[in-house]
Amino acid sequence: MRYDVSKVRAGYPALADGYAYLDGAAGTQVPQSVIDAIVAAYRAGLGNQGGTFPASGRSDAIVAECRNAVADLVGGDPAGVVLGPNMTTLTYRFATTLAADWAAGDEIVVSRLDHDANLRPWVQAAQRAGAVVRWAEVDLSTGELPVQQYDDLLTARTRLVAVTAASNILGTRPDVAAITAKAHAAGALTYVDGVHATPHGPVDVAALGADFYATSAYKWSGPHVGAVAADPAVLETLRPDKLLPAPDEIPVRMETGTAPLADLAGVTAAVEHLADLGSAVAGGTRRARVLASMAAVESCEQELFTTLLDGLDAMPHVTTYGRPARRTATVYFRVEGHHPRDVATHLAAHRINVWSGHSYAWELTGALGLRDGGGAVRAGLVHYNDRSDVDRLLDVVAGLAP
Repeated sequence: MRYDVSKVRAGYPALADGYAYLDGAAGTQVPQSVIDAIVAAYRAGLGNQGGTFPASGRSDAIVAECRNAVADLVGGDPAGVVLGPNMTTLTYRFATTLAADWAAGDEIVVSRLDHDANLRPWVQAAQRAGAVVRWAEVDLSTGELPVQQYDDLLTARTRLVAVTAASNILGTRPDVAAITAKAHAAGALTYVDGVHATPHGPVDVAALGADFYATSAYKWSGPHVGAVAADPAVLETLRPDKLLPAPDEIPVRMETGTAPLADLAGVTAAVEHLADLGSAVAGGTRRARVLASMAAVESCEQELFTTLLDGLDAMPHVTTYGRPARRTATVYFRVEGHHPRDVATHLAAHRINVWSGHSYAWELTGALGLRDGGGAVRAGLVHYNDRSDVDRLLDVVAGLAP
């Protein structure tokens, strides 16, 4: 598949401002097609769901189409796609619901590689239930999450294993399938944070062994909407707190309040956009197009990332963190003699967008000894970044040499 990044960039109005958007790990820009879909939904007229009039019918169709689109993106079942305002809110919802069945002495396993949104909801729920929290540790020299440690962490009392599909600062892609296989053998459920992984390559929730797979559309060129792709059979066993008149069927049972209907139309448009990033053979299913397109994205990003990482590693005044065998195109680095926030500010003055700080990788930055000193600078590539973005960053960072 041919990947034409200049054509991709042309579809993003925000990129015309001349900035190098290397902040994609915190949120991506949206293409015109997504903007148009949201506007079109409002323009056509929307009503709350379940009514007898056309505007309500349009809303019903938007929600159904959104569930189908998310399922096609990650390889899930539309009947198990739960929608919500963001991954954090949804994860708290699932943590509270699942923990209602935990008892004192039950156990959960979380990892220090994870974003706090896949840690704190579970830790807090376990504390309320009297459950034991066990921690999977990171090899700080490589940034890897060793699979073997789960043999010692899992017991007959383990109820849940929460793990990320990719670190949002180091880019580490742990062997999730091996971890979830061990969890299932112990009788535990698995909750996989796919927020950082989903934008960077093909996803198959079944192959990952995820009973629940969380993702956020704004990380893959959609609006601010979260989703959890779950096994419908597992969802059927969950009884969340809900309003009495609210629907009781799945997946709606897990959702609260009125959906952001126009934004859901934007989510579908974002999946369509991702499916068409490469020059795929016409006529395939959307799922097939997504897989081919995201494989092309991953290849393009990794080639460009090699230039970025090698360039930073060649600078004596720059320290990069993590050397995982498999990673997303994300780098976390410090510049000698400069506070990370000052580096980010300097880059912004040169029209380059990056983030600094802990990036909500609270446990990992603490383990690395970086959190209390301002963390580090994070730069990440997504499907609309090109060589000029990388070269600009390298040039400016090189100029910060003491």
